[in-house]
Amino acid sequence: MNNLIISPSILSADFSNIVADVNSIKNADAKWVHLDVMDGSFVPNITFGPKFIKDLRAHSDLYFDTHLMIDNPEKYINEFADAGSDGICIHFEATKHVHRALQMIKAKKKDVGISINPATSVDSLLPILSDVDQVLIMSVNPGFGGQTFIDYSLEKIKQLSQLKKKFGYTYKINCDGGVSTHNIRTLREAGIDVVVTGSAFFGAEDRNLFIKEMYEKGNI
Repeated sequence: MNNLIISPSILSADFSNIVADVNSIKNADAKWVHLDVMDGSFVPNITFGPKFIKDLRAHSDLYFDTHLMIDNPEKYINEFADAGSDGICIHFEATKHVHRALQMIKAKKKDVGISINPATSVDSLLPILSDVDQVLIMSVNPGFGGQTFIDYSLEKIKQLSQLKKKFGYTYKINCDGGVSTHNIRTLREAGIDVVVTGSAFFGAEDRNLFIKEMYEKGNI
């Protein structure tokens, strides 16, 4: 395995200094930026909408990994696609019409992502795994940064990795929550391709060194 993708989440950034903070992601040689969109309904927090992403797009050429933690995401997929998202990830639990929502993302020629909360099983995704480019495992309960990694998330990653190999799927396996230099090697051995890191990156004394250590421990 190689080519670990690190996607720092701006949920932990300083929004009053957001362009500089996003630029620090690129300067540290991370390739993606994770954009957590929260509506105060699906999760107990509110962040930002498509205009924020559109304005930020003008200042960055990083891959915009937009994570919609919102109810009924199909109402807003087109707006977030048009704002400049490169990939859009919705929650399995957030809509009654998962397949329809995924097809909407695909129709906008964006990478298609599906995410599941800690209490949702990988088996729930079996009918749609062939339709997605990314599966995002929430390894904390969504809504806030700085939480501790939930250990049984590792088994979900292993299961997704096994399914990927068995059926020849091409999706990337992503993990969001409690990821740091302490567990990146274990996550990679389980089959992870992408990791979201928020407070560990933005709270690091040296962000460049943090990403360097993540690559050193994660590129196996």
